[in-house]
Amino acid sequence: MTMYDMPPDRQGTESDGRPDGAAAVVVGGGLAGITAALALADAGLRVTLLEGRPRLGGLAFSFRRGDLTVDNGQHVYLRCCTAYRWFLDRIDGADLAPLQERLDVPVLDADRNRLGRLRRSELPVPLHLASSLVRYPHLSLLERAAVGRAALALKGLDLADPALDEQNFGRWLARHGQSPRAVEALWDLVGVATLNATADDASLALAAMVFKTGLLSEPGAADIGWARVPLGDLHDTLARKALDKAGVRVETRTRVSALSRTDGGGWSVETDRERLDAGSVVLAVPQQEAHALLPEGSLDHPDALLGIGTAPILNLHVVYDRKVLKRPFFAALGSPVQWVFDRTAASGLTGRGQYLAVSQSVAQDEIDAPVAALRERYLPELERLLPAARGAGVRDFFVTRERTATFAPTPGVGRLRPGARTRTPGLYLAGAWTATGWPATMESAVRSGTQAAEAALTTLGRPRNRLFREAA
Repeated sequence: MTMYDMPPDRQGTESDGRPDGAAAVVVGGGLAGITAALALADAGLRVTLLEGRPRLGGLAFSFRRGDLTVDNGQHVYLRCCTAYRWFLDRIDGADLAPLQERLDVPVLDADRNRLGRLRRSELPVPLHLASSLVRYPHLSLLERAAVGRAALALKGLDLADPALDEQNFGRWLARHGQSPRAVEALWDLVGVATLNATADDASLALAAMVFKTGLLSEPGAADIGWARVPLGDLHDTLARKALDKAGVRVETRTRVSALSRTDGGGWSVETDRERLDAGSVVLAVPQQEAHALLPEGSLDHPDALLGIGTAPILNLHVVYDRKVLKRPFFAALGSPVQWVFDRTAASGLTGRGQYLAVSQSVAQDEIDAPVAALRERYLPELERLLPAARGAGVRDFFVTRERTATFAPTPGVGRLRPGARTRTPGLYLAGAWTATGWPATMESAVRSGTQAAEAALTTLGRPRNRLFREAA
């Protein structure tokens, strides 16, 4: 179907060929693209959203496996993720992904067979974590004191200082008295899950942003939320309903092959199905795809996009014949296992069994490992961590792999991340890899979508207030 086969109110250009500033095309149906499309449509633009996959949601999606509905990986957010919380509200999904009333992370040391907890109180920052740190059994008294001093030093860093981006977080921790055990049991426990990198491979700017915003801004900033339903229910089903209600035309299984300027100063978007003309285009695809589609001259240094590396995440899925985990989730030390979540109810599993999802960030060494080898390594580790799993039957063990799950948050990556605006009028960039100030999270993706939409609306003379409250 071509654009000329569509009803007149769906066409992207006026009859005389001049660009219609009220028409926009968003390329990419992940969280960034969905957000941009909703924001533009809410401002009165006629929006078409194009996605190459058969579903929306990008890298946070679900699929069917037999009778189960499975997420490709475990995704969480924090109370300080104000953009993603806005997104959940906008699609009427907040009740399906609730937050903890108060931060509480069980941390199990497999080597010492000891459980600790990272919990907060209602006291002001930084006292809200003081009692938890004092009781944290995985560090010595001297290590706990050193952690407190490093946290105060981290709180004093200026996130606007570009020099932080060039520094290595691991070296910064070492200079501030952090032992290897403190890095493993605290800094990497949080950092690996949020940055998808160890401290030794992470930019100080991004690490400082995570810890300052999540742990050192407000008492409840790090309270954890996660979907109690399959991610597809949120990022595809509810998102489609919201887009449809907003008047956005959504086309899946549609790949964009080229972008070009029209004689009238607008944009022509070529797909494998049709040609669309619009006054504004938001390119919300991974950095490599953006590089391939960007017209010449759109960025001062387009090849910088290719310098933004990627990092994988591996997820292991285990279905037991009985309940082996009482808690909704826990983090592990002294084991290759990182984080384990109970996904039984969300997956639709019925009967006496239990379905656990094991989320493994920084998975470069195992992302291509055979399923049999992963099973041989991780099932004994789960038995070591969970005594109830010993002797339990394993009904299913399978693996999902996201080889380019996030951008790599290495020192210097900040100067490679472009902003929403390009040098070409009417063309904007979105994606967790753009210059949001956040690592590659759902929060960063949504922020990028709002930034692109706000830039487009400002250019069109339709500026809007920020869609969400900035975290402190």
